[in-house]
Amino acid sequence: MTTTTRKNMLPPGLVNNLQEVLLSRKGGNSDKKDEQPKPEDSTVTSTSASDENDNSKPVVLVTNGEGIDSLGLVYLVQALVASGLYNVHVCAPQSDKSVSGHSVTIRETITVAPSEIEGATAYEVSGTTVDCVSLALSGALFSWSKPLLVISGINRGSSCGHHLFYSSVVAGAREASICGVPSLSISLNWKREESQESDFKDAVAVSLPLITAAIRDIEKGVFPKSCFLNIEIPTSPSTNKGFKLTKQSMWRSAPNWLAVSANRHSSSAAHFMSNQQSLGLQLAQLSRDASAAGAARRITTQRQNVEVESVGTVKSDNKVKKYFRLEFINNEQEDADEDLDFKALDNGFVAVTPISLSPQIKSDIQTAASDWISGVLKEEQ
Repeated sequence: MTTTTRKNMLPPGLVNNLQEVLLSRKGGNSDKKDEQPKPEDSTVTSTSASDENDNSKPVVLVTNGEGIDSLGLVYLVQALVASGLYNVHVCAPQSDKSVSGHSVTIRETITVAPSEIEGATAYEVSGTTVDCVSLALSGALFSWSKPLLVISGINRGSSCGHHLFYSSVVAGAREASICGVPSLSISLNWKREESQESDFKDAVAVSLPLITAAIRDIEKGVFPKSCFLNIEIPTSPSTNKGFKLTKQSMWRSAPNWLAVSANRHSSSAAHFMSNQQSLGLQLAQLSRDASAAGAARRITTQRQNVEVESVGTVKSDNKVKKYFRLEFINNEQEDADEDLDFKALDNGFVAVTPISLSPQIKSDIQTAASDWISGVLKEEQ
């Protein structure tokens, strides 16, 4: 990782601050993972007391948008546990909630169940990502008052520009920030034609230095306040060009509503929505049972062809129902500012964007976040 960091010009301050930590890991932390007890009881209230009350290590809470079994979360938690440096807790959705935004569950009872993740205390929740973070920080689930850091990710698909408002991985970090806990949201710019599962492991390796620096500086009281950091990792993490401080853009994929035939809606529409992966160039994909004709009707950036005659209509209780499916199509933007999040990501950089809870990020918050990120990254220059 050190070689990769120097080659890709990772944040200087980040690199130097991390090198001591990374070197110390090699001194025999391999047994620490085994020392952390697992939950032995099947009830929510029986979390391992010795694990949760271990005050010798900073508590890190991990959540995500795609569900507790997603590779991005699994690999990230494994790396955090293997370091032996953190008391790792996980509270994540039991199923894919990747485009649920900042929604919460208020009129239904959610269920929580223990989940087996070696070396970590983990629960899966039937609600949204925001439900998970809110519950975890409430004191009702875990015995600790609050974690030192909340990490939301690593999710499949970027959350740049206006996608940030749809993204549940960003919402998880935002909820933590609302509750006064420092947080990071991390996404991998997944492309179905290029990406592979091993890219998540590379994305974890890229993220760890920034995570380590964040935890160190939170403990020192110098981590930027009043904002959280949204980290966007390029499609090929192992060949990234380094970290780059970016600004949130106004970029947005174009929404396209496609008519769905009435005789296919019941299986395809529900199955389609439950299996969408994340925000990215497409927020949805055709279900497995979609016909070739249906696939051909998808709109591309070069052609818009909504077939009105394909609209399915069904009369039920004297009401006519029509069925549609939403897809987002990528819009190319030329001559964009190189410091915008999506532009830096497209250029192969790891885009790090401070996100304020205010409608517009204040100059002092931007300056504080910029100074911290620059200080973490400049030591290799």
